[in-house]
Amino acid sequence: MRLIIAECSVDYAGRLSAHLPRAKRLLVMKADGSVLVHSDSGSYKPLNWMNPPCVVSFVDPTDDQVSIGVQAVWRVQQVKTDDVLMISIFEVLSEFEHELGEDPGLIKDGVEKHLQELLADQLHLVEEGASLIRREYFTAIGPVDILLRDAAGGVVAIELKRRGDIDGVEQLTRYLELLNRDPLLAPVRGIFAAQEIKPQARKLAEDRGIECLVLDYDSMRGIEDSVPRLF
Repeated sequence: MRLIIAECSVDYAGRLSAHLPRAKRLLVMKADGSVLVHSDSGSYKPLNWMNPPCVVSFVDPTDDQVSIGVQAVWRVQQVKTDDVLMISIFEVLSEFEHELGEDPGLIKDGVEKHLQELLADQLHLVEEGASLIRREYFTAIGPVDILLRDAAGGVVAIELKRRGDIDGVEQLTRYLELLNRDPLLAPVRGIFAAQEIKPQARKLAEDRGIECLVLDYDSMRGIEDSVPRLF
């Protein structure tokens, strides 16, 4: 893990274009190859990022860049797509690097983990004809609980919670933004599944085109005969 606090500007080119003007930011380079650009606001969400696999190269600034104070330029190229992140460094204020080693991953709440196992075995509750791609599908920002193909062959990402609130919808939104950058998966739609979904979370999910699935834990375990509802 390499952490760099630098005064920089950032330009992203891909399916969309974006520009971050000159400012002090935190640049994160992870061992998995991902690069993230953070500010001192926005909570845990980066301003921009490049998910692995990607290649980072260091290029000389142009004469015009040198004239405005650019000392170095990072070119971050996504291997599977044409997406490019150009980071222009004006000044490095602090730099730190440390090997974190292998991470054991998130240990989920017992009920939440069991819900994931049960739903992976009962995908007909999501849609008849759905097939499992993988549980705990890895991304650069964490594992998607369930990734599946629907009956039409489309990819669906499911985020599972015991109690569904706005944070869970935000988490799924970030996963969808990342997954939809992968041309081998896109388009990916999302389903937010929980035993109980708060009204504010449901409203936010609906506004973002995310479906909500209410799960009956007892029924899924065979204790009661009540059918989860897909809204």
